[in-house]
Amino acid sequence: MSNSDDSSAGPRRRARPVRLLTAAVFALAGLLFVTSFNTSKGTNIRTDASLLKLSDLIKERSQDNAELEESTAVARGRVDALADRDDGSTRAEDAKLAALRAASGTEELSGKGLTVTLNDAPPNATARIPNVPEPHPNDLVIHQQDLQAVVNALWQGGAEGIQVMDQRLISTSAVRCVGNTLILQGRVYSPPYKISAVGDPAALRKALAASPALQNYQLYVNAYGLGWKVDEHKALTLPAYSGTVDLHYAKPVATTP
Repeated sequence: MSNSDDSSAGPRRRARPVRLLTAAVFALAGLLFVTSFNTSKGTNIRTDASLLKLSDLIKERSQDNAELEESTAVARGRVDALADRDDGSTRAEDAKLAALRAASGTEELSGKGLTVTLNDAPPNATARIPNVPEPHPNDLVIHQQDLQAVVNALWQGGAEGIQVMDQRLISTSAVRCVGNTLILQGRVYSPPYKISAVGDPAALRKALAASPALQNYQLYVNAYGLGWKVDEHKALTLPAYSGTVDLHYAKPVATTP
């Protein structure tokens, strides 16, 4: 009797943990479904609009920065006018200050020059010359190094001033790309990218042709159709830099008397 009771009771005791485990699995699955629904809010998680919202936010901030730069430029113009009127400086000092402003990029600059335009290749581009492998997606877009190579070559060619898109470069400007967009001084740009420089057009062209980085870029222009265009200007005007010139990290070196 006791043996039969023990044998009949044994399977029931072993079955209880199995039932509990099964219930726990279903409960966990239900929790995952609820969490997924709350996360997606009834939408497809893989095509959630959060990325689009982020893109819209970036564009909105870029526009805000552009408006702030315009208002800053107006205020700076008023401050400079008052300073010039009331500083009591001599003509020689004024001339020296004007030269420093021109060199720093905070004054409008006009003269001969050229504009370099870089653009992505067509998205369906294929090899255009024999014995060249088919392109990787990265081969068809403009990279940060390409923009930097143009800017560096123009400086080496004696450029008096450089403008990227609609912004003047100064000594603290950083040309940076994130993905397929350019971020310059708080604003976002998409290709085609235009870099303009005031200087001797012949010397600027020579510097562009001599740049090893741009010689490499030309290989991709010929192979896959990356955009490259150089336009000369008899009269070119670069706007004054209108952003802040304060140093955020670096500090001026103290000079000893």
